[in-house]
Amino acid sequence: MASLSVPLSILDRANSREGFSEADALGAVLERAEAAEVLGYRRFWVAEHHAVAGIAGSAPAVLMAALAARTSSIRIGSGGVMLPNHQPLVVAEQAATLQALNPGRIDLGLGRSIGFTPAVRTALRAGQAEAEQFEAHLAELLAYLDGTAPITARPQDGGRTPVFVLATGAGVEIAARAGLGVVLGGPALFRTNSAGRAGALERYRAAFRPSDRFPRPYVVAAVNIAVAGTEEAAEELLLPEAQALAVSRTKGVFPALSSAAGGADPSPRHQELVRGALDTSVYGTVGRVQQRLEELVASSGADELLVTGGAFDVEGQRESDRLLAGLF
Repeated sequence: MASLSVPLSILDRANSREGFSEADALGAVLERAEAAEVLGYRRFWVAEHHAVAGIAGSAPAVLMAALAARTSSIRIGSGGVMLPNHQPLVVAEQAATLQALNPGRIDLGLGRSIGFTPAVRTALRAGQAEAEQFEAHLAELLAYLDGTAPITARPQDGGRTPVFVLATGAGVEIAARAGLGVVLGGPALFRTNSAGRAGALERYRAAFRPSDRFPRPYVVAAVNIAVAGTEEAAEELLLPEAQALAVSRTKGVFPALSSAAGGADPSPRHQELVRGALDTSVYGTVGRVQQRLEELVASSGADELLVTGGAFDVEGQRESDRLLAGLF
């Protein structure tokens, strides 16, 4: 069986699991990163979510420091830091500090999302107005990292830290104008473009301006992936998060992951949302997953694949990571 030719990385959102503590969730992230390094994954990224019941990962810079201390070669990064929540100087200083302590190992993925609820947005002092300033704040942050800002950020980074934009809405054009890598996931990767209307990746590549960080467009395709001995077993790994996402969209609360068999909402709307999540995932046996990933890479032209998705079954997720790594 031929290997897939693009690098493989992991984004772990530090999902909480019913019956386990949030400290357990963070510990599982550290253990997964250690295993991913042994398996040959290129990057291990973590995310930023605030006051979300089902996610323990709220402080990516802190978690990145812990991950870098527990590993020695795998790249560590954010997928992402939500720039509307922070001053650009502070984000630049955090990234530069991590890079100085772990030379050549730190990535900075940035997003435009704001808090999940009005109360969270109020607590963060950040809302839609801050999100609309994303491009300007991104340019300011890059200037701090590059040493071209009116003040010198310490420690000096010298543009060593690769920067990626998590593409939502206008994010692809912003990444292109700044000459940065782009991370794209969800329906945009699986949707067939209608005639005469360019998709997100085509817009990114067409508008891309080469930079010192990325001389050419660089696309990271973020995909929920699960591999197991049977398609049914692989689907079971993805179902808990698919159900949690459905709950978040119908009830406004993203819960801790529970076993796939427990507490599924039988309502048509919930089941429709679950099926939608699974339809934009790749899961099944080794052979089936390889086939679908080859098709996805060919259709998207992705330069790298980023495994997303949380599982209630930690051991099953660990085995999925192992099986998947064997394809690359």
